[in-house]
Amino acid sequence: MHGEVEDLRRDPSALNGLGVTEIVDHYEGIIRGLDRPPVIMGHSFGGLVTELLLDRGLGAAGVAISPAPVKGVLRLPPAQLRAAFPVLGNPANRNRTVELTPGQFHYGFTNTMRGRGQGGLRPLRGSGPGTGDLPGGLRQLQPRAATKVDFHKDDRPSLLVMGNEKAHTVPASVSREAAKRLGKSKAVVDHKEFAGRPHFTAGAPGWEGVADYALDWASRHNGATANGKGPATA
Repeated sequence: MHGEVEDLRRDPSALNGLGVTEIVDHYEGIIRGLDRPPVIMGHSFGGLVTELLLDRGLGAAGVAISPAPVKGVLRLPPAQLRAAFPVLGNPANRNRTVELTPGQFHYGFTNTMRGRGQGGLRPLRGSGPGTGDLPGGLRQLQPRAATKVDFHKDDRPSLLVMGNEKAHTVPASVSREAAKRLGKSKAVVDHKEFAGRPHFTAGAPGWEGVADYALDWASRHNGATANGKGPATA
């Protein structure tokens, strides 16, 4: 995404057709240009991107926070269906951008928060349109889905899957299943669930504890390159 959120709201057409493959390829290009492999962290759709990048052998370690499901994570709770319906409910959204209404944003992201001053409806500056080409629905059943990973990949960099108990967009049970399926390999896969937290991880009160946990885990699990250097920052 380039430019200010306000500009994207006025004209989101630059994001039309942007999908999983294009986004992951973009970040792969950045990572391969670094001197050292970075610790990769992502939330929601970014958590999915994190898992896909690790599957490509990239990064020193990864933290996926309430990640959107990779192919094979089949749990689909009613809350997740409701949160995803504004996007996935219309097949025409696949090639265009979608912006949630305040009510939809509140249900999907800030359901434990109350009042505009707390961000209960919509962050005043941080929320904008996003791509409608999201993983989900029947696309997860495609044999060559862009979200496919190797659950048995033993040389995958270490991964921490974090879930939020009260999340609607990616319920905690979906994060648990992701950790279980990715944990089928010999690679390190850890799981941590935070009680009482919504999907809006970085903006809800108490986010500092989540960040501290992720950073502490990453500092203990990041890989070292052959020359002994630690990971690059990202």
